[in-house]
Parts: sequence; structure tokens; C-alpha cells
Amino acid sequence: MPRFEPLTTDTPWVRCQTTEEDWRSEDPATLVRMLEQLLLVRRFEEKILALKGEDLLHGPAHASIGQEGGAVGCMSVLGSADKINGTHRMHHQFLAKALNHVIPAGYDPLAQPVHPRMADVVRTTMAEIMGLTPGYCGGRGGSMHLRWVEAGVLGSNAIVGGNPPHAVGYALADKRLGRDAISVAFFGDGAMQIGSAYESLNMAALYDLPVVFFCENNLYAVSTHVREQTRETRLSGRGPGLAVPSIEVDGMDLLAVRKAMQWAVDTIRRDRGPVLVEALTYRHLHQSGPLRGSAFGYRDKDEESAWLDRDPVATFPAALVERGILARNQVDELDLRVTRMVDAAADALTEPEPGSNRRRIVQALWPDPATVEDGIRGDLSELRGARPRSLAECRAADLTDAKYIDVVSQVMLRNMQRDPSIVVLGEDVHRLRGGTSGATKGIDQHFPDRLIGTPICENGFVGVALGAAMNGLRPVVEIMYPDFCLVAADQLFNQVAKVRHMFGGNFPLPMVLRSRVSAGTGYGSQHSMDASGLFALWPGWRIVAPSTPFDYIGLMNAAIRCDDPVLVLEHNDLYQTTGPVPTGDLDYIIPLGQARIVRPGRACTVLTYSSMVPVSVQAAEEADVDAEVVDLRTLDPLGLDWDTIGDSVRRTNRVVIVEQTARGTGHGARIAQELQERLFDWLDHPVERVTGTNSAPVVSKVLERAALAGLPEVVRGLRSLTMAAG
Repeated sequence: MPRFEPLTTDTPWVRCQTTEEDWRSEDPATLVRMLEQLLLVRRFEEKILALKGEDLLHGPAHASIGQEGGAVGCMSVLGSADKINGTHRMHHQFLAKALNHVIPAGYDPLAQPVHPRMADVVRTTMAEIMGLTPGYCGGRGGSMHLRWVEAGVLGSNAIVGGNPPHAVGYALADKRLGRDAISVAFFGDGAMQIGSAYESLNMAALYDLPVVFFCENNLYAVSTHVREQTRETRLSGRGPGLAVPSIEVDGMDLLAVRKAMQWAVDTIRRDRGPVLVEALTYRHLHQSGPLRGSAFGYRDKDEESAWLDRDPVATFPAALVERGILARNQVDELDLRVTRMVDAAADALTEPEPGSNRRRIVQALWPDPATVEDGIRGDLSELRGARPRSLAECRAADLTDAKYIDVVSQVMLRNMQRDPSIVVLGEDVHRLRGGTSGATKGIDQHFPDRLIGTPICENGFVGVALGAAMNGLRPVVEIMYPDFCLVAADQLFNQVAKVRHMFGGNFPLPMVLRSRVSAGTGYGSQHSMDASGLFALWPGWRIVAPSTPFDYIGLMNAAIRCDDPVLVLEHNDLYQTTGPVPTGDLDYIIPLGQARIVRPGRACTVLTYSSMVPVSVQAAEEADVDAEVVDLRTLDPLGLDWDTIGDSVRRTNRVVIVEQTARGTGHGARIAQELQERLFDWLDHPVERVTGTNSAPVVSKVLERAALAGLPEVVRGLRSLTMAAG
């Protein structure tokens, strides 16, 4: 008979409970400050709900009423340099972190008036939630996207599970840059069931990063009880399986949360790596708005009543009074003064509505509608000091032939030598003597600590890169095949593409994403995509597609220096091609948004990119068509070089758009529409498109060839257009 022995782990998994000694050991002034913050958060959220009821708040109001104790207890342990992020329900954490940032050392609420900076925090936070210009993000973030970098709040997130990878990125940057800071990701029981939470815990442990994963287990993901979400409802049990020390604590008990966070911080300082905190808490209201869950039928009133008896706004002041730290009238005075502070903030942002007994937003505080697109991306001023260069200006004696794939690794190594904030992340980038395609060749010998081979978790490591970019690094991410971008779609499109704009647009987001198109190599439907057309749907992304070694050096240099996220599209067909590059010069740039005329001509204009540039030139010769071939180089809608395109179309009066990829996911339809909007009077013929079919490439060689556009299709397109002209 087999023998079965229980397995154990050395990873701590504990529950925190306070004793009377914990109360006696605390500085009474600290406890009073915590009470003031607790009352302030509660009155603030009650006011937000009241404003919502008056139709003075646009959008949802996800109140944290009932959960404030965990936030206040947690923030009492953190400093301004420590970073946090959170979810759509983050008013409590944001206010507590911001208040601790502005309150001076030694502040005593019983002996001093309200500090003016506290009133500023309340007013500015309320303005942001109401969508007004005085808010921290100019009103763009609202209730669900709160950010104040000076206070260590790098941004809350409305996508459940979207924020934990970012906190791992903050910690990676702090560790890499030698900062002594801790990052905290706040999320709920619902997010614990999402893959990004697991991925984040695993990477933080793998790389020994100082992250606290703070799970507010309020029992319900909207209306779905935690028992309906997972068989193991002790969510802190997820940590030990990844060697993450974990602690469970009563989230309604401020002091217990404070002690749990002190344990978490001490554990990180001593043992390195992350800690998981599960705070058992309860939101008294429904997911959004002023009603209780029982009004919607998913809770019963007995449950709600039992949790109300544990409400920190009732139990914490009672505990202070019982221990003689405060008198009941002092509690009432603190409550009154924070209520007045909240009322004053609301009064400052509203005014009487003419001819009515209602009030409205102060009209001068609304953002100017003309600024609606400001901050989607930067102005590229960061590139003004860089040195542009074109192949045409180079002397033949100064050029040498280089292979495309060789310059990929060479230019990356050169940039890492130049800029110590650059790190490279991706699957297998640190192995195989240069990754799966040779793109990181040699870097492992020079910067092994900056070459981060990740687990297979695209959504997770793209999110880590985003967090690192928000906190001082310049990450370069490799996604092995563009199809895998769909695995990371939340981070790439909901997060990377939007964060600058939704948080006000006044900060850099330097991040490069490299991906190799492998169409034509027999890898089938799920490894052969050109995903750049998807990226073009989100204007926060810049997109470049180098077709020669010379262009790769210049465009990658520009991408790495750029303060916007940039997709660098590579194609497997180009890797073994060669072309001239400046001898000994890996530092020039090609300005983003600058196309190149590869072949002059008068019969028609061919707009193309990447591997189809040489194919288009060859097709023009084979078809005997005097085509002008334009390598777009920059593909994002806001970065297309319409000056070069326009000049060419005015000469030729006909356009063919050439792409290898499937018809539906390409750039051609969008470019064709804009051509007709901009240059209709100069077009003598409808815009012709040469693309792949509607199908994805498959493994069968003949079917893969049929799915993609190639030389015969471009030849036919050119002849069709010029025959129509004749």
C-alpha cells in the first residue's frame, strides 16, 4: 500500500488579532489622527452620495462605506514615498494616503485646528470625482481613476484585476533605482479570481519585490458571494502556494489592520519579496449608489445588521472612549469639524442654479471641451536633442552592410549602455543566446540583471512594464508573437493606451513593445498575425515598422527615447535581409511620423510598410508600372506622414495600399477613408487595396500562401489600377 504524508511549507500563513497590550503600546495621538481620518472618509463619501442624488456627479459612485477602517489602518504604516494603487472603489485609500502625505509630523487634532492642506485634499479630491478642472487629474479620472503622484498614489483602476501588475512594476522600478519604498496593490475578492492577480503574486515573489497585495474581502463581487466564486474562501491561502507570506486580519478593526501591515512591512524588510494581506471587511451599500444589497435581493437584512454592529465608525471611537483616550464629546467635535470641512468643499464647487432652488456645478470649473484630446500622447519634445539622420545623406564610404536581425540586438545593447533605466522583459529573452530570435544577443553578457526572462503571462508582464514605466524605468517588452498580444489585451489597450489621457496627460509613459510577425513560416493561425492594425485603434499607441536595418536603428532609437508607448513591428521575412548602415553609428534617430519614398514614380502611389516594401518595389518592376513606393514607417493614425503622402498623390492621382495581412485587421481601410477625406479632389480612381484574404494563415503551405498577399497580388493590383487609368 502506498504511504501518504502531508506536505508542509515554511511560508508563513497567519491570522492577526490584537490584544489589550497593543492598545497600550500605541501613541494616543496616532489613534486620534486615525479616528479623524476615519470620520472624514465616511462623511466625505456620504456627501458624494448626496451630490449624486442631486445629479451633481456624473457617472457611478462606488462608496467604500464600511471598509474605511482597513484603509486608514493600512495607510498609518506607509510613508509618502511608498506607492499604492487601487480599484474603482478607492476613495478611502486615496484620502487616507493623501491626508497622511500633507499632515505634518506632530499634528494633534485635539489641540490644533484643521490643517489647511487637509481641506485642500478634500476639495481637490471632490473636484476630481465630480469631473472638474481643480481635480488631481483635471476631472478626467473621476471617481474610479484617482492619481496623485506626490502622495504616492500612482492610479486607481476601473478594470477588476487590472492594477496588481502595475504595483509589481512600481516595486521593480524602486528596487532597480535603489529606492527604499514599498508598493501596495488594493483589490477585492472578485479580483483574486482573475489571472492577473495570480501572475502578479508569482512575479513579485519570483523577483523578490517589495509589494503588499492587500485583498479587501468584502464577500461580494457585485452580488456574487465569495462562496460562489471559489471553493477555498480563505483567500490569504493563495499566498503560501507561491511562497508569499500571508496574513488574515479583521478589516473592520483599524488597529488590527495597522498591526497586520506592520507585520507585512517588517516581513518584506527582513525576508524580501511580497506579502499578501486579506482584510475581512464589508461594504454596507450596494456596488454603486446609496442602497443596501438587501434592496437587490442578494443579501438579507440580518447579515447587514450583524456587520453594521461591527462598523468601524461606531466601534473604533467607542474603543477610544472606553480606554480613556478620548471623551465622547471630543469624538463629536472631531466628527463635526470634518463634516464642516466636507460641506465647505461641496459649497466651493457648487452654486445656486438661477431660477431654481437647486444648485449646480460652478460653471467656471468645468474643463474646456476644446481640451478633450489633450494628453492622448506627448508632443515629442523629448526627441528634440536627438540627432536625425537619413540614408540619402550618408556617403557610400561611411556605410557598411548589416543584417537586420543583428542590428536589432546591437541597437538595444547600445541603448542599454546609454541609459541605465532601460530594462528588457519577455519570455525567454534571457536564454537561448539572444532569445527565440536573437533579438537580445550579447545583452546577457553585459546587463544580465536588466534582462528579465518572465513566466508565460503576457497580461501580467505587460502590466508590470506599465507600472515600471510610471515609476521611472524605460521598459522594452518583447511579445514573442503578435497573436499573444490578445492575451495581454487588457493591459495593452485598457491600460497602456489610456492611462496618460485619463490621468490628465501630464506625465511620461516611456514603454516600447517589440513583436515579430511570423506570417509565411508555417506557424498557423495563432502565431502568424500582424496585430499592428489593432494597436492603431487606440491613439495612445505610436506604431513604427522598420523595413531596413538603417531604419530599424533610427526608429528604435526614437521609440526608446519617446515618452509615449511605441509598438515596434518587426517581420520575420526581414530578419535575414541586409542593408547599408553607418559604420560605427548606432545613435541617430529617424523622426517618428516621417515616411520615405523608396521608389519615385508617376503612375500611382503605393503606400506600404514592413516586409511589403521590397515586395512592392519588385512588383512595380515586374508589372512595368512607374509606381512611386512610399514606406510609411509610422503607422499610427495620428502619426502618418500626410505631407509626404499628399505630395505623392498630387503627382500620381492614384493610390494602392499594400499589406500582407488579413483584410479585416489591417490598416488599409482606415488609410483609404482618410485619403478620400483629405485628398479626394486629387484622386482620379478609387483607392485600391491589396491585402491578404479574410482568413488567418493556417499550417498548410498552399493555404497559408493563399491567405497572404504577396508579389503576384501586388502585381495584379498595380496592373488593375493602371489599366483602368488607360
